[in-house]
Formats: sequence, C-alpha cells, structure tokens
Amino acid sequence: MARDLVDPAFSFLGPAVSWSMPSEATRPDAELPDIDDHLVEPETRYEMLDGELIYVSPAKYRHGRRHVQIAALVEAHVDRAFEVAADMLTRTSLVDDFAPDVSVFPVARDPQTGRRQLTQLAFEVVSAQSLKRCAVKAAKLAARGVRRVFAIDVERSRAFEWSRELDGWSLLAEVSCIEDPALAVPLSIELLIHAARTDDAVAHALLAKHNPVIESVRQHDREAGRAEGKIEGKIEGKIEGKIEGKIEGKIEGKIEGKIEGMIEGKIEALLALLAARQLALDDTARARITGELDIAQIDRWILRAATCASVAELFAPG
Repeated sequence: MARDLVDPAFSFLGPAVSWSMPSEATRPDAELPDIDDHLVEPETRYEMLDGELIYVSPAKYRHGRRHVQIAALVEAHVDRAFEVAADMLTRTSLVDDFAPDVSVFPVARDPQTGRRQLTQLAFEVVSAQSLKRCAVKAAKLAARGVRRVFAIDVERSRAFEWSRELDGWSLLAEVSCIEDPALAVPLSIELLIHAARTDDAVAHALLAKHNPVIESVRQHDREAGRAEGKIEGKIEGKIEGKIEGKIEGKIEGKIEGKIEGMIEGKIEALLALLAARQLALDDTARARITGELDIAQIDRWILRAATCASVAELFAPG
C-alpha cells in the first residue's frame, strides 16, 4: 500500500511527543455530539481546538491554488456513493469543531439519525511549519472515526498519511496511489503533490469512471462516424451512374445535415454536463452555446465543463 513508507527524518513519530496524542474528549468511548452539532458559527473563519477558539487565516497563493486543485482531483476520483466537500466543519469531540480542507463522505444519510455520515477520507494542505499542528487535527479526526487522513506539503512537494499505529505521519511514495473503497479510480500521489496536470487528470478519471455525459458524447461520435462512412460509400456508388451536378447537390445537403446533427448532439451533451454540475446559464450564455457552429469550439467547452467552477471560466480565452 502507498502508506507503508515512513520518512525516518521525522522526529515527531513516537510517544515522546505528546501533542499528537488524542485528548480525553476525543476518545472513541466518550459521549460524543453529532458531527454537525457545531461549537463555532458556520461560514466564519473560526474553529475550535481543545476548547480554544482559533482564527483561521486566509490562504496564500500556493496553498489556496493547491486547495482548489486537490478538491477537483478528489471530486473526479470518488465513487458515486460518496460526496466531496471543502472546508466543511466536523465536530470531532466535546471540545473540538474544525474543518479539513477536503472531506469525502457517503451520499447516503445515517440510517439511525437521518443526518450526514462521518467523513471517510480527509485531506489537508499544509506547509512544513503547519504539519505538526495538522497532526493534532489528524489524531482527533482518527479518534472520531475518520478512516484516513492525508496531508499535502505544498512547500516540499510531499504527501503524508496519518498512522494510528505510529501515532504520527507516514510519508507516501510519490510513485504510489491512494486506493480506497471511497474512490472509483486510484488517486496518484504525484498528481496530489505536483498538480501540474489537474485538467488532464480529471479528464482521465472521468473517462475511467465512465461518466455518463462523456460516454454519451463518445457514443454519439461513434454513431456519427459510422453514419459518415455509410454516406461516403453511397456517394461513391452514385457518382458512377448519375450526373455530377446532382451528385454534388445531394452530397452537400447530406453532409450539411449531418454536421448540423453532430453540432446539435454535442450542444445537448454540453448543456447536460453543465446542468449536472449545477452551473446555471443565463439567456446570453445559453444563446452563445446554442448558436455555436464550430465543432472544435464545442468540444473544447465540453472538456472544460468537466472541471470549471463557473460559466465565466467556461468561456475564458485559452
């Protein structure tokens, strides 16, 4: 497994360091509140750690950028039975209420309470200075029952997984992948720590998951290709026995009709993908899409629609 490698340079693995040990309030046998019964006001920049109210500062460029990239990668790789959330508060104990950068949790509600189920995978974007502080949170998440907690060090391009056995961080090999029941496709550690090809990785993951919108587009293209082949064969046969002018007229009419059909099909697939990602279109944006005649442009929009955060980003140049 990817988590079996341990970096011997880390002195904070082991019992000599007390900050990584869960407090009495995070013990599994303690009486715990619901994960969504919060100590802090949601939608603010505050968390609660060991009963202390902590202000969470906004991210710097590299941290904030990697946060978005990792969220996109995780979203693309998760199984359909799971959801992904960013900065979602989770009550881990009587005195702790904080938000991992990215959380993966079941779509299904808890059968007993009808509320959200506990996070299964948690990801934190950290720096070398904040890795120790993140370990405190990782220990509390693990004590609450979160199965796996990961930390991505943006400064040194490293990734770690929290180890219950070591009570500390375990360094992950860059060439390895995270494999988990919550993931439909293994998640590459190299992509997590470098994130240089996020768009490509998201596209490959959606293809591997047989995303229904992409499959529909691919099927449409296959059918269009077969139809074009039949048209070409019929045209070649008719050329031998018909007047050139009539043949050219029929060819142009059929090809134009087929191209119009391909454009309409791709536009329908693009609109379906935007609707599935809940990206609302105003009348101007919808008119721009439905009026587009360049198949290559529509194809570029379809690929971009899989990862863009807004309609404005969909239409951005480049």
